[in-house]
Amino acid sequence: MRAYSTREVAELVGESQQRVRSAARAGFVAPFKNPRGHFRFSFQDLVLLRSTKALEQKNLDVRRTWRALRAVRALLPENRPLSSVRVVAAADRVLVRENNTAWDPESGQTFFDFALDDVERSPASPSGHPATAIVVSADTAEYWFERGLRLDRAEAHENAAAAYRRALELDSDHVNARINLGRLMHTARDYRTAESLYREALQRDPEHPIAAFNLGVVFEDQGDLHAAVGCYQQAILGDPDLPDAHYNLARLHEFRGEHTLAARHMSRFRALTRTEQ
Repeated sequence: MRAYSTREVAELVGESQQRVRSAARAGFVAPFKNPRGHFRFSFQDLVLLRSTKALEQKNLDVRRTWRALRAVRALLPENRPLSSVRVVAAADRVLVRENNTAWDPESGQTFFDFALDDVERSPASPSGHPATAIVVSADTAEYWFERGLRLDRAEAHENAAAAYRRALELDSDHVNARINLGRLMHTARDYRTAESLYREALQRDPEHPIAAFNLGVVFEDQGDLHAAVGCYQQAILGDPDLPDAHYNLARLHEFRGEHTLAARHMSRFRALTRTEQ
């Protein structure tokens, strides 16, 4: 496979060598280094940098372009490069096209494919930008939950929380939306809200291991170790093979001097993690 030097990439893309190196150091492309420590880029890296250059030439803000690409990378599986998706400009935003849909990696909005085609073909509006695509009005709990997941993975936590809340407005029994919102509140140190959300999730699904485990972590973070142990035990009843619950129980039993119980759960944790490896 042909490898390109920084100078060759800069010439082919029409960028400075400094910009090419910056893209590599930021992780937007994944070159390897030769024995002398110089970057060597793949054809896929070249395609991605050309796409980025094309987006910038459509008057998109450079920082917004890279921010959107960073969000796309966060949403893709680790073994899937950025160059595997088609990134296009629509109005003042960056969209990702996959199959018959398109979506905004920053907001999670989904667009009709035919509307995006119209955007790509349409003349410029009076502002100098193409007309905006039509947003899909899929106002269902599952749509908002999936949107929340995308935003969550892109670390857009405030928007993710809003999406999970909308999912719960449309379906108050959506357990996973309640758990994910609880996790975001927990991360923000809003323990009271997180505890309430996890309790409500368990009311709807008493055997949900993740809801019980997360509630245990909330209790532990607030210093209520007795309640935390009870929650971790409940999590194991729902999923006997949940390694994190066994590990936390081993740690807390050891702290309380209950060495036999600690050893039992640590042994189970090690057996489960060996299987995972």
